[in-house]
Amino acid sequence: MNSRYILYIHLVINDIILLTLLTLFYVLSAAVFTINVSLCMILILIGFAANLGNPMTLAIMAIECYVAVCFPLRHAQICTVKKTYIVISFIWLISALYLLPDVFIALVKEPLDFFHSRVFCARPYIFRHSQVAEKDTIFNALLMVIVWLTLFYAYVRIVFTAKSASAHSRKARNTVLLHSFQLMLSMLSYVYFAIYYGLVSLFPESVHAIRFALGILVNVIPRLISPLVYGLRDNTFRKYLKQHLICAKAIH
Repeated sequence: MNSRYILYIHLVINDIILLTLLTLFYVLSAAVFTINVSLCMILILIGFAANLGNPMTLAIMAIECYVAVCFPLRHAQICTVKKTYIVISFIWLISALYLLPDVFIALVKEPLDFFHSRVFCARPYIFRHSQVAEKDTIFNALLMVIVWLTLFYAYVRIVFTAKSASAHSRKARNTVLLHSFQLMLSMLSYVYFAIYYGLVSLFPESVHAIRFALGILVNVIPRLISPLVYGLRDNTFRKYLKQHLICAKAIH
């Protein structure tokens, strides 16, 4: 019944989806290398929808911290469970509106045989037209500007409002800073292919090693931040974690 934990679980669900698809992609690329275009398109759409949800969820979580510190008496009225689910629905709606034009462009411009062919499952090989790349550049730039401005505004307001420097205020400020660090790591996904093709041109014999290393750096490491930000730093999570660890030890 707490909006903060609902948003956190939404972030974790997105991370689970991304890590599951990443593992599936690596297994498929190692086993069969190419897969059906239609199946690949579905997997990519799901993965990118979850990936887009992360920065937007981080921005909403920063706003929740800002409301908790700057408007503590109204926090329960502003950050309700119903409003939280509405915001999460809007996040997925925005992700869908971002991805649907890619599907329409592919359906209009690609021949029917293309959807029955097999390719290495990566977004540039599925959505191959310049309009998609231009749309991605504009949308990603706009999204990042809005999210960074939201994080900056939340951090500044928390700093100036929390003059008492209470432990709760300091924790909220540090949480927003960690959100910023997490967002910075997540932004690596937007330059993945630029880094990948640059490294492949320098080390063509190490394509598989480069792909694996970049996958860990860009997709796995940023997903490890969420459990550290909320799992270990949060008193409620830490209390239940200790209880479960003690119970596990007692059972064994």
